[in-house]
Amino acid sequence: MSKRTKKVGITGKYGTRYGASLRKTVKKMEISQHSKYTCGFCGKESMRRTAVGIWGCTKCKKVVAGGAWVYSTTAAAQVRSQVRRLREMKEQ
Repeated sequence: MSKRTKKVGITGKYGTRYGASLRKTVKKMEISQHSKYTCGFCGKESMRRTAVGIWGCTKCKKVVAGGAWVYSTTAAAQVRSQVRRLREMKEQ
């Protein structure tokens, strides 16, 4: 079977509908949504999206709450760093 999409990739299913800029935005979201991420528990690249905000590891079967389209959001990373900083201040 020949390759049918060169530029549009995963958003080829939308055809010419919805406009090019919207399809580019959706393409970025859908690629991050369907890709695999590294599991924080077992270290393997097997964390997949189960539902909106629910991410499950296919190897160790751990289930984690995360972002809607990406495993870890920027806001979650900021909170994690603040919690780590406050925990270090408390220990001193």
